[in-house]
Amino acid sequence: MVEEGKGFIFIGPPGSGKGTQAKKLAEFLNYSFISTGDILREEVKRNTKIGKFAKEYMEKGLLVPDDLMLKIIKKNLKKGIRFILDGFPRTIEQAKGLDEILKKKSLKIEKVFYLNVDEDEIIKRLSSRRVCPLCKRIYNLLVERPKNDEICDICNVKLILRDDDKEEVIKKRIEVYKKDTEKLINYYKDKLIEIDGKGEPEKIFENIKNSL
Repeated sequence: MVEEGKGFIFIGPPGSGKGTQAKKLAEFLNYSFISTGDILREEVKRNTKIGKFAKEYMEKGLLVPDDLMLKIIKKNLKKGIRFILDGFPRTIEQAKGLDEILKKKSLKIEKVFYLNVDEDEIIKRLSSRRVCPLCKRIYNLLVERPKNDEICDICNVKLILRDDDKEEVIKKRIEVYKKDTEKLINYYKDKLIEIDGKGEPEKIFENIKNSL
């Protein structure tokens, strides 16, 4: 296992399964799971100043500005933490800012998992994704269906389609990913482990565990 003060990053296109796999690994290792997407969506739900600002970008499929994202990460990364980052960094500028934060807090990235999935699969997955508005559990109507049609297994409430999972927004998110986030593959090449993101989630997770 990895010692304290270290962590993992998950990168990949939208819909590649980063959140699902990052959360599984956090539970498996008992690490802190830090999802910038979850943090921002909670801010939007609470209608905070940050939420109002971020909402304009998220609804258009655009990346939230680097300075705000770095403030969120700095607040959530404590000294000595064992962590897994989901959804961050998404630009080279964010990666460089993260390097500075990690240095100041005596933290280190152990490995970076890159989940590789093609564009057609991404669109199919995301347009089929549903989320519980209460517990935030993510389902997929193709591969991880709820027991009852579009009802959360835990909270027994109707699942929702997130605004950023609508097809027109998905295409914009893919475009933004190719322009900005894809560059991180080369930035982290010395720590990068490429994982085939297609197939059953449990099989993908087994491949991740085997690469630790």
